[in-house]
Amino acid sequence: MHTDMPRDRAWCEIDGGAIRHNAETLRRRSGTPLVPMVKADAYGVGALAALRALEPLGADTVWGFGIATVEEGSALRAHGCQARILCCTPVLPSALSDMAAHRITPALHRDNDIRAWRALTDAPYHLAIDTGMHRAGVEWHAVDMLREVLTAHPPEGVFTHFHSADQANGSVDEQETRFAAALHRLPLPATVLRHVNNTYGVLRDPTTATPNSWHLSRPGIGLYGVPSGGGRMRPVLHVYARVIDIRTVRAGESVSYDATWRAPRDARIATVAVGHGDGYRRHLSNKAVMLLHGHRVPVVGLITMDMTMIDVTDAPCTIGDVVTVLGSDPLNGETLSVEELAAAGGVSPYELLVGWRLRLPRFDREASP
Repeated sequence: MHTDMPRDRAWCEIDGGAIRHNAETLRRRSGTPLVPMVKADAYGVGALAALRALEPLGADTVWGFGIATVEEGSALRAHGCQARILCCTPVLPSALSDMAAHRITPALHRDNDIRAWRALTDAPYHLAIDTGMHRAGVEWHAVDMLREVLTAHPPEGVFTHFHSADQANGSVDEQETRFAAALHRLPLPATVLRHVNNTYGVLRDPTTATPNSWHLSRPGIGLYGVPSGGGRMRPVLHVYARVIDIRTVRAGESVSYDATWRAPRDARIATVAVGHGDGYRRHLSNKAVMLLHGHRVPVVGLITMDMTMIDVTDAPCTIGDVVTVLGSDPLNGETLSVEELAAAGGVSPYELLVGWRLRLPRFDREASP
């Protein structure tokens, strides 16, 4: 965390306590240890912040950490991570030696790759089975082609990935059935670790969820505060920015590039020191709100690279005031959730979170003044 940097423009605060709360909630709900996904810098929140929050929970809660690239795994090792690291994304054979060197467990699904891994090391690997995502893994109906290599070189774990666990469309049941059928046809040891559930798989309505005997769960976005409905997950990422200018705009005058917004009345417009160069997506122009002194104030005009304008006609505002861009307002605890902001801009919560990895300094909320 950049605790030595000033907070005179815009910044992020990361709530490690919320990460732990969310992990413990998911652990209780799933009934299994977790493989927290910390890929893409922990969905933009910060992989090292996630590690600091999660490693103390112990192996009964955190089995290991999930990544998507060799570089992510080597970075975790460079920062002292001693836990298991599982790379859930296929890699080229040329990357296997680096994975072995950094003690990264690969997800494999091709005969030649499994044999190449075993030629390098006796370290574990996990078998990826595609049950409908059609992205990676051996197709569930074609697993017989791996019987010989799996007999000779059994995996430590086997997994699949739900494509629509947040939707009540029957797809989870179909994928579970396909996964069970694939497992039945494979010569896997009784000790093999089976894992399928992502965040929304864990949070499915228990009255509709299929009973299972999974050994691990792989939550991602839930660890970082999504979904927030019903208070299930606590917000983790909080983004704040300061008001750096204020002016009066007369009725009919425009604000920002392309004159996409014109004042319907004489309006007081504040300039906030955050823009799409920081991760505040341009899709939010004329759609999002910010929180200021207990007021929800609208964004007006196109969001620029370094600045965003808000209409503060009906809110008290002075230069230097702190505006809540995302997360909780320190004044009254009101929260702008990731889902709300993403919906306003017509983007996914995943895209919105990852976008904050740009230039904003980050502070540990637990250590902040």
